[in-house]
Amino acid sequence: MALYRQIFIEFWKDPKVTEEMSAEDRYALLYLLTNPHTTQIGIYQITKRQIAFDLGYSTESVGAIIDRFERLLGLIRYNPETRELAIKNWGKYNLKRGGKPVLDCIRKELEKVKDRTLIEYVADSIPNESIKELFLRNVHVTSTISGQEEEQEEEQEEEQEEEQEQQHTEKVVVDNEIERSLAIVE
Repeated sequence: MALYRQIFIEFWKDPKVTEEMSAEDRYALLYLLTNPHTTQIGIYQITKRQIAFDLGYSTESVGAIIDRFERLLGLIRYNPETRELAIKNWGKYNLKRGGKPVLDCIRKELEKVKDRTLIEYVADSIPNESIKELFLRNVHVTSTISGQEEEQEEEQEEEQEEEQEQQHTEKVVVDNEIERSLAIVE
Protein backbone atom coordinates (compact mmCIF):
# COMPACT_ATOMS: atom_id res chain seq x y z
CA MET A 1 0.00 0.00 0.00
CA ALA A 2 1.34 3.42 -0.91
CA LEU A 3 1.92 6.00 1.78
CA TYR A 4 0.89 8.84 -0.50
CA ARG A 5 -0.69 9.54 -3.89
CA GLN A 6 0.24 12.37 -6.22
CA ILE A 7 -2.32 14.76 -7.62
CA PHE A 8 -1.17 16.65 -10.69
CA ILE A 9 -1.83 20.39 -10.61
CA GLU A 10 -3.61 20.03 -13.96
CA PHE A 11 -6.45 18.56 -11.89
CA TRP A 12 -7.45 22.13 -11.00
CA LYS A 13 -7.26 23.29 -14.63
CA ASP A 14 -9.29 20.44 -16.12
CA PRO A 15 -12.58 21.85 -17.56
CA LYS A 16 -14.44 18.76 -16.38
CA VAL A 17 -13.32 19.56 -12.82
CA THR A 18 -13.74 23.34 -12.95
CA GLU A 19 -16.96 23.59 -14.96
CA GLU A 20 -18.87 20.34 -14.48
CA MET A 21 -18.13 19.49 -10.85
CA SER A 22 -19.44 20.98 -7.65
CA ALA A 23 -17.17 21.46 -4.65
CA GLU A 24 -18.69 18.25 -3.23
CA ASP A 25 -17.76 16.39 -6.44
CA ARG A 26 -14.17 17.65 -6.34
CA TYR A 27 -13.83 16.63 -2.69
CA ALA A 28 -15.25 13.17 -3.42
CA LEU A 29 -13.00 12.71 -6.47
CA LEU A 30 -9.90 13.67 -4.48
CA TYR A 31 -10.96 11.10 -1.91
CA LEU A 32 -11.40 8.37 -4.57
CA LEU A 33 -7.92 9.16 -5.89
CA THR A 34 -6.15 9.22 -2.53
CA ASN A 35 -8.00 7.10 0.05
CA PRO A 36 -6.18 4.28 1.88
CA HIS A 37 -7.94 1.61 -0.20
CA THR A 38 -6.39 2.75 -3.50
CA THR A 39 -4.00 0.42 -5.25
CA GLN A 40 -1.20 0.71 -7.76
CA ILE A 41 -3.59 -0.36 -10.54
CA GLY A 42 -6.46 2.05 -9.84
CA ILE A 43 -8.97 -0.71 -9.11
CA TYR A 44 -9.88 -1.36 -5.52
CA GLN A 45 -12.59 -2.74 -3.33
CA ILE A 46 -14.55 -0.26 -1.22
CA THR A 47 -18.12 -0.04 0.00
CA LYS A 48 -20.36 2.96 -0.41
CA ARG A 49 -20.82 2.88 3.36
CA GLN A 50 -17.05 3.22 3.86
CA ILE A 51 -16.90 6.17 1.46
CA ALA A 52 -19.85 7.79 3.26
CA PHE A 53 -18.20 7.28 6.64
CA ASP A 54 -14.85 8.71 5.49
CA LEU A 55 -16.41 11.74 3.78
CA GLY A 56 -19.09 12.36 6.37
CA TYR A 57 -21.88 11.95 3.79
CA SER A 58 -24.97 9.79 3.78
CA THR A 59 -24.85 6.57 1.75
CA GLU A 60 -27.56 8.06 -0.48
CA SER A 61 -25.34 11.07 -1.25
CA VAL A 62 -22.42 8.78 -2.01
CA GLY A 63 -24.64 6.69 -4.29
CA ALA A 64 -25.64 9.84 -6.18
CA ILE A 65 -22.02 11.00 -6.49
CA ILE A 66 -20.87 7.60 -7.77
CA ASP A 67 -23.75 7.54 -10.23
CA ARG A 68 -22.85 11.04 -11.46
CA PHE A 69 -19.15 10.15 -11.78
CA GLU A 70 -20.00 6.98 -13.63
CA ARG A 71 -22.86 7.97 -15.93
CA LEU A 72 -22.50 11.71 -16.52
CA LEU A 73 -18.78 12.35 -16.19
CA GLY A 74 -17.35 8.96 -17.20
CA LEU A 75 -14.65 9.09 -14.52
CA ILE A 76 -15.15 5.77 -12.78
CA ARG A 77 -16.90 2.43 -12.85
CA TYR A 78 -18.35 0.85 -9.74
CA ASN A 79 -19.48 -2.75 -9.49
CA PRO A 80 -21.99 -2.98 -6.63
CA GLU A 81 -21.78 -6.79 -6.53
CA THR A 82 -18.02 -7.03 -6.07
CA ARG A 83 -17.85 -3.54 -4.51
CA GLU A 84 -14.91 -2.69 -6.76
CA LEU A 85 -14.20 0.77 -8.07
CA ALA A 86 -12.04 1.56 -11.10
CA ILE A 87 -10.71 5.00 -11.97
CA LYS A 88 -10.68 5.51 -15.72
CA ASN A 89 -7.58 7.70 -16.14
CA TRP A 90 -5.58 6.18 -13.30
CA GLY A 91 -3.07 4.67 -15.69
CA LYS A 92 -2.55 7.95 -17.54
CA TYR A 93 -1.15 9.59 -14.41
CA ASN A 94 0.12 6.72 -12.28
CA LEU A 95 1.37 4.00 -14.61
CA LYS A 96 3.89 5.76 -16.80
CA ARG A 97 6.99 3.88 -15.62
CA GLY A 98 7.55 0.20 -15.05
CA GLY A 99 10.43 -1.78 -13.63
CA LYS A 100 10.40 -5.18 -11.95
CA PRO A 101 9.10 -4.08 -8.52
CA VAL A 102 6.26 -2.09 -10.09
CA LEU A 103 5.34 -4.87 -12.52
CA ASP A 104 5.38 -7.46 -9.71
CA CYS A 105 3.07 -5.28 -7.63
CA ILE A 106 0.75 -4.77 -10.62
CA ARG A 107 0.63 -8.54 -11.29
CA LYS A 108 -0.34 -9.29 -7.69
CA GLU A 109 -3.03 -6.62 -7.65
CA LEU A 110 -4.48 -7.66 -11.01
CA GLU A 111 -4.91 -11.22 -9.70
CA LYS A 112 -7.15 -9.91 -6.92
CA VAL A 113 -9.61 -8.11 -9.22
CA LYS A 114 -12.94 -9.93 -9.32
CA ASP A 115 -14.65 -7.92 -12.09
CA ARG A 116 -12.21 -8.42 -14.98
CA THR A 117 -14.00 -5.81 -17.16
CA LEU A 118 -12.61 -3.13 -14.86
CA ILE A 119 -9.07 -4.10 -15.88
CA GLU A 120 -9.77 -3.31 -19.54
CA TYR A 121 -11.53 -0.08 -18.52
CA VAL A 122 -8.38 1.19 -16.75
CA ALA A 123 -5.99 -0.26 -19.37
CA ASP A 124 -7.37 2.03 -22.09
CA SER A 125 -5.63 5.04 -20.55
CA ILE A 126 -2.22 3.49 -19.79
CA PRO A 127 0.52 5.13 -21.89
CA ASN A 128 3.25 2.57 -21.04
CA GLU A 129 2.83 -0.27 -23.54
CA SER A 130 4.40 -3.01 -21.39
CA ILE A 131 2.13 -2.18 -18.44
CA LYS A 132 -0.89 -1.90 -20.73
CA GLU A 133 -0.06 -5.31 -22.21
CA LEU A 134 0.18 -6.79 -18.70
CA PHE A 135 -3.29 -5.40 -17.91
CA LEU A 136 -4.81 -6.73 -21.12
CA ARG A 137 -3.33 -10.21 -20.55
CA ASN A 138 -5.26 -10.28 -17.28
CA VAL A 139 -8.65 -9.31 -18.71
CA HIS A 140 -9.68 -12.86 -19.63
CA VAL A 141 -7.61 -14.71 -17.03
CA THR A 142 -9.52 -16.05 -14.07
CA SER A 143 -7.86 -15.54 -10.76
CA THR A 144 -6.02 -18.60 -9.47
CA ILE A 145 -7.41 -17.85 -6.05
CA SER A 146 -11.00 -17.82 -7.24
CA GLY A 147 -10.26 -20.84 -9.44
CA GLN A 148 -8.96 -22.77 -6.45
CA GLU A 149 -11.95 -21.71 -4.38
CA GLU A 150 -14.31 -22.89 -7.12
CA GLU A 151 -12.52 -26.25 -7.29
CA GLN A 152 -12.78 -26.64 -3.51
CA GLU A 153 -16.48 -25.78 -3.60
CA GLU A 154 -17.07 -28.33 -6.39
CA GLU A 155 -15.18 -30.99 -4.43
CA GLN A 156 -17.24 -30.24 -1.31
CA GLU A 157 -20.47 -30.45 -3.30
CA GLU A 158 -19.39 -33.78 -4.79
CA GLU A 159 -18.49 -35.10 -1.34
CA GLN A 160 -21.88 -33.99 0.01
CA GLU A 161 -23.67 -35.66 -2.90
CA GLU A 162 -21.69 -38.88 -2.35
CA GLU A 163 -22.46 -38.72 1.37
CA GLN A 164 -26.18 -38.25 0.68
CA GLU A 165 -26.10 -41.10 -1.82
CA GLN A 166 -24.33 -43.30 0.74
CA GLN A 167 -26.94 -42.41 3.39
CA HIS A 168 -29.76 -43.14 0.96
CA THR A 169 -28.22 -46.51 0.05
CA GLU A 170 -27.80 -47.38 3.74
CA LYS A 171 -31.43 -46.41 4.41
CA VAL A 172 -32.64 -48.61 1.55
CA VAL A 173 -30.60 -51.54 2.88
CA VAL A 174 -32.01 -51.04 6.40
CA ASP A 175 -35.56 -50.74 5.03
CA ASN A 176 -35.10 -53.98 3.06
CA GLU A 177 -33.79 -55.78 6.15
CA ILE A 178 -36.77 -54.55 8.18
CA GLU A 179 -39.18 -55.78 5.50
CA ARG A 180 -37.45 -59.20 5.45
CA SER A 181 -37.62 -59.42 9.23
CA LEU A 182 -41.30 -58.56 9.21
CA ALA A 183 -41.95 -61.13 6.47
CA ILE A 184 -40.22 -63.85 8.52
CA VAL A 185 -42.22 -62.91 11.64
CA GLU A 186 -45.52 -63.06 9.80
